[in-house]
Amino acid sequence: MITSHTLNVHFWLKKSSVRKDGTFPIYARISIGSASRVDLSTKQNVLEQNWCDKSSRVGKRIKDARRINDELDAIYSEIKKAYRELRNEGVPISAKAVKLRCTGKDRPVSTIRDLIQYHTENDLKKLAPGTAKNYAATEKYILRFVKSEYKCDDIYLSQIDYTFIVKFEDYLRDCKTLKKAQPLNNNGRMKHLERLKKFTTLALKHRWIKSNPFALYQLKYEDFDCPFLEENELKTISSITLTDDSLSIVRDVFVFSCYTGLCYIEVKNLKTGDIVNGIDKEDWIMGRRQKSKTPVKLPLLEQAKRILEKYQEVSQDVHTNKLLPVFSDQKINKYLKEIAKLCKIEKNLTFHVARHTFATTVTLLNDVPIETVSKMLGHTKLSTTQKYARVVEQKISKDMSSLRSKLKQTNRTSTKSKTYKDNGHLRIV
Repeated sequence: MITSHTLNVHFWLKKSSVRKDGTFPIYARISIGSASRVDLSTKQNVLEQNWCDKSSRVGKRIKDARRINDELDAIYSEIKKAYRELRNEGVPISAKAVKLRCTGKDRPVSTIRDLIQYHTENDLKKLAPGTAKNYAATEKYILRFVKSEYKCDDIYLSQIDYTFIVKFEDYLRDCKTLKKAQPLNNNGRMKHLERLKKFTTLALKHRWIKSNPFALYQLKYEDFDCPFLEENELKTISSITLTDDSLSIVRDVFVFSCYTGLCYIEVKNLKTGDIVNGIDKEDWIMGRRQKSKTPVKLPLLEQAKRILEKYQEVSQDVHTNKLLPVFSDQKINKYLKEIAKLCKIEKNLTFHVARHTFATTVTLLNDVPIETVSKMLGHTKLSTTQKYARVVEQKISKDMSSLRSKLKQTNRTSTKSKTYKDNGHLRIV
């Protein structure tokens, strides 16, 4: 019997399983204390007369003795290694846990590649497709950085610390990008670091690392103003005659989003049952936001209603009850750029511009309170809406113009009613 602290490993012959050639399989019995015990097959066999119970090994003068004994020594070393790993991880140790670790059925997540693989197999499927697809690029950048910085293909999770994060940020700033047409700006770098942070948080939760490497690091996003259509631009896109059917469909779907604030996937999934009779007996859109899952109750404006009526008979899918024919987001964004060119709009037109247009031009600039806009956008925080619905110069000008009028009126009234006595005579100024 060989002992290491509370770990005991004993090799023995399983005499209940004799083989055709008269040999017996050799097993390793793993014991932790007196209560936890399991057996592990060594995949080695020997005749009973060639086995030494005292040394728990094959007799030295027997053929193949050295090879078999070397294999048993290697198995013993693996068992000890598995035991040490579990002890260092601070997890509850049992004989079964040691066996699982030895056989690879409890493969430890100890390197950055292990962590990425674990995330891919277990967590990636829980994310929305649009979010999940971005992880592939982050993984490539991380592994490229490891290769560049450490001159190897993998590193232990224990090597990921604050210095690693700072160096990775520097690497992203100067490295060759995956796509030449898409350089990494500050927010792009922060997105990759944010995903790395999610990897390390996952490792921290599973106790694969002992401390949070991002504890002293702060992601620094720059404010980004997504473009939106001004009133005249929205009218131009809505009214332009398009001879290409695909462009016409994309324009209509885009304009529908401008007047509802729904994002791409919400417009794509919009079904007959989502249009209901609201509290004012008018048509409303009722459902849940794709991202936050918060309820949405949105009165259907006339412009959006006309688009639904246009496609009521020609496009409604009888199997899914979807109301609008929506292409892939890549195709839509491609066609939107063509439409912008035809309309002579010098803005980077993407489908997300529609949501910002709803928040600014359609609602905020028409004096809809920001609290109402926030509710219709499905935001849980007003601060989120303030980023979407910027108080643009046109709104500021409009508000200040109203204030000037009020102040002039107040000043005029105040001047007319101001009186005082001068040498006993009443004067009005």
